[in-house]
Amino acid sequence: MSTDDESFHPLGSEWEDELEGMLDDTEYDTELGMKMAQDAMRVTKGELSEAEFHEKYHEDVMEEFGEDNRPTAEAYEAAQEEAKGTVGRMLDKFGGDGEDTRRGAMKKMGAGAAAVGLGAWGTAEAGQQNVAESGGEGDGHGGSHTEAKEVHERDVQWGMTIDLERCDGCLSCMSACASENDLDQGVNWMYVMAFEDEVSSGGTPAPDVRGGVSDFNMLVRPCQHCTDAPCEKVCPTTARHTRDKDGLVLTDYDVCIGCRYCQVACPYGVNYFQWDEPDVAHSEITGPNDEDPQEITHAEYENGEERWVDSRSPRGTMSKCTMCPSMQDGQQGEERVGTTACERACPPNAIQFGNVKDERSDASQHREHPAKSRAVIDVYGFSGPPSTDTVNEQLSSDADLQTVLENEELGLDRETLAAMKAIQLASEGLEPGDEENNSILDKEQAVIEFVNAVEEYVNLESEENLSELRLGEGEASDANDLLREYAGNPTSKFKLLEDIGTHPNITYIGQEPGPEAEQVEGPSSYSDVTYTRSDGSEVALVDNRKEEVLDEGTVGDTGWSL
Repeated sequence: MSTDDESFHPLGSEWEDELEGMLDDTEYDTELGMKMAQDAMRVTKGELSEAEFHEKYHEDVMEEFGEDNRPTAEAYEAAQEEAKGTVGRMLDKFGGDGEDTRRGAMKKMGAGAAAVGLGAWGTAEAGQQNVAESGGEGDGHGGSHTEAKEVHERDVQWGMTIDLERCDGCLSCMSACASENDLDQGVNWMYVMAFEDEVSSGGTPAPDVRGGVSDFNMLVRPCQHCTDAPCEKVCPTTARHTRDKDGLVLTDYDVCIGCRYCQVACPYGVNYFQWDEPDVAHSEITGPNDEDPQEITHAEYENGEERWVDSRSPRGTMSKCTMCPSMQDGQQGEERVGTTACERACPPNAIQFGNVKDERSDASQHREHPAKSRAVIDVYGFSGPPSTDTVNEQLSSDADLQTVLENEELGLDRETLAAMKAIQLASEGLEPGDEENNSILDKEQAVIEFVNAVEEYVNLESEENLSELRLGEGEASDANDLLREYAGNPTSKFKLLEDIGTHPNITYIGQEPGPEAEQVEGPSSYSDVTYTRSDGSEVALVDNRKEEVLDEGTVGDTGWSL
């Protein structure tokens, strides 16, 4: 499905019509919801200011909801200077916590969801410029996308780099997400999709990439946690908000009234409405060590309060991917800070989560140096390189390159040792730091320490040895060339719908869907993958909640289906 000139929504007129029909069956004003969504996207594009947007709809929102907790024009202007998110803006203006009782009576509607073609996200230039051609691995997004607006600056912004060329479509990330958050069957907070399009010559396989299965072009779609999220701009209660301290776009379940305006305004189709009581009761939710549900569902805020924003939502509220705030707040242990359930579960390490503003984070390292990052992950393996003690035990002063390669305890072939030496040469010398889980730099440092230990016995930088390792003159450029050959040269970098100004905090590496992209059957069947919830129930994943669950008797609908 492609967009057209008559639709304001990036996913096209069919999707827009579906959203309009959805609002028609609720108790809320359809026309107001559609207009606000359209103007919220005008705000992200810079065609309308935040202040003008608030002023334009203040009276209508008050009349429809009896409240308008969106910050006023003055509050927006003041908070912009202090770089605060939605909650901070609201608190500055109103001096309260913004909590309000949810509406008790919700009018139920018939189930309905649109099937969205991947071409809705595609661009005509998709995949035409690879990373190396655009000026090197550290060259951002190839110069084809807009620069992020200088707003809402903060030291921490959680986000992801997702390497689509390493994704093997195993659906482990979806299973882990559903299990972590005790989701009802078919409420998928992320989707993994295989696709074919005209850009990839009728669905030819992606480039052969070490560490992943490349028989399919893949797209992984969680919430993008946009810096300028249209969904939060239309929320009358500030239930949908950006957390000041780390930029996560979350939903306060205690404040959400279920109007679904956020669902209409989201350009990515990631929202779900919880009609019936969730399958797993709140009292049954547990973390890795059977923590109190209150601890792992209520996230921490700057003013000392805790808000219910994590795990599955209660009846009558909206939900979506949260990027695991209970992990980021340290409530599941310090070792999980800077990680998410989906990242931890991904076998080929296709998902890299972290602070996208910190050059040391996994997300930044994989975004800016994908070939080196891939090589680090692969040569490190599960157990890491041999220790320096092992090197000292196995090598002596008369060792040479052949001695190293023939030593069974070291277990190295020429290609692996060359990649390790290339990692050392290409390294920027960054220390991992101890603020969060910077695992790629941790592994890189271990690889470099091993190479340094070997070089106490063998001069790997001699002309002869560099030639044997195919590293030219041992320059960083030679090393990067070898790493791209070893780990695969990324096709491109992109962000979904970046041109509309939402500034998503997920960067993709790999084939960007073109305007005619269509989903095809992937390597794994949803029905073959299960997840276990806190109540002990084991449930199979479902691709289309409407057709496979809701039409069988459950009332409600998803955000969208495939």
